[in-house]
Amino acid sequence: MSLLKVSVLSLSGLTLWLAPPFIFSRKIPLHNFIQGVALVSGFACCFEARRSALKVAKEEEFEAMKARAIDADVADELSTSIYVAEQQRRNEAELLLATDANRELLERALAMSSEEEERENVQLAENADNELRERILQLQARGYGKAKIILEIWGVSKGGSQKYKDAEAEYKRLVGE
Repeated sequence: MSLLKVSVLSLSGLTLWLAPPFIFSRKIPLHNFIQGVALVSGFACCFEARRSALKVAKEEEFEAMKARAIDADVADELSTSIYVAEQQRRNEAELLLATDANRELLERALAMSSEEEERENVQLAENADNELRERILQLQARGYGKAKIILEIWGVSKGGSQKYKDAEAEYKRLVGE
């Protein structure tokens, strides 16, 4: 719409500037007055066309800036989601490694039967407990709550299952709640 307005005003200004000398006679005073009015109107049309053209240019510049801002937001959102996904994968890998190490320690503790082995079993269980406590403290330092810690360490999501209740009891025993 504004581009049409600029075109019409420019064409009208040019017509009002060029037409009067060919249409009106210089000998008739009224024609001289109308020719002057036409010239002034031609200037007014040209100035209005210039003002409208500047307005259209500013609007286009604003739209271009808006498009660049949207593109930057999309790129930022993509990089953030990639970073979050990478962190989740890293946490899952750490959890798998920690869970495997704890299982191995508990299996070794159960395999030994003599008193010396029982002492070693107690020591290994304490080490496993200490490792679990340390992992819990690390997750608490990150701001994780009880349910998320249980999910991270034991791999059990919150619900009414027996596995979750057992994991919750183990968590309470380690934390001392």
